[in-house]
Amino acid sequence: MSSRQSAKRDEGSTLYKMKEYYVYITTNRTKTVLYTGVTGDLAGRLDRHEEGENPNSFSAKYGADRLLYYERYQDVRHAIVREKEIKGWRREKKVRLIESTNPYWKILNEKDV
Repeated sequence: MSSRQSAKRDEGSTLYKMKEYYVYITTNRTKTVLYTGVTGDLAGRLDRHEEGENPNSFSAKYGADRLLYYERYQDVRHAIVREKEIKGWRREKKVRLIESTNPYWKILNEKDV
């Protein structure tokens, strides 16, 4: 089988699908902390935040495991640049970004939503 035929066969498979990356903002139970991160597996990363995988991390220390906002990227370099940009912002600007798509600060990763 030629490589062209193989590529056609794989178009519907997960191997052919482009990888997605996410820049996200989480908060704690009282919504007093904002954490910005980047990942290639948003659901898995949120699970690790909830589990407190690394007890010395910022998100574990402050309980920032509730998703408020995310952006999707196909190029990891763009996602990293955006994460660094948002991390450099003051809280007020992050709040405006969150409220541009989630004005009531609904927790997006709650199990019962």
